Amino acid sequence: MVDDYLDSFQALVSNTGYMDPWTVVVKFQRGLRLGIQNQIATMPYGQPADTDSDAWYRTAQRIDQARLANEAFQSVSHSVSSALLRTISAQPPPLPVARLPLAPPPPVTPKLLPTTPSMEVPINIDATRKARSLPL
Repeated sequence: MVDDYLDSFQALVSNTGYMDPWTVVVKFQRGLRLGIQNQIATMPYGQPADTDSDAWYRTAQRIDQARLANEAFQSVSHSVSSALLRTISAQPPPLPVARLPLAPPPPVTPKLLPTTPSMEVPINIDATRKARSLPL
């Protein structure tokens, strides 16, 4: 964290008696986290002067605070996304949809086959009468 580094750095500068502003800025740059130092050094505008240690301190603090806020946002966003995914995957699968049976097909009425004369057996009425009239 830049605040901790800045406190230590300012105490060291005070103890060593560095007076040259450019030397102080160079020493401060070298002790910064590489990402913060690179961000300040590559700022398209608003970059602090190489001899303005106070501007370097403020800029480093501002960038570090933005980094910390972004990390906090990402961790919350990631944990919310992870929790949401766990919740979704932990839910039981949806119940199957009950399907009603289809309506039964209409009954099939059997077609009657036409009778043909060859299929009929004629009854001999005279023979039946004679059999009754004969004595036993």
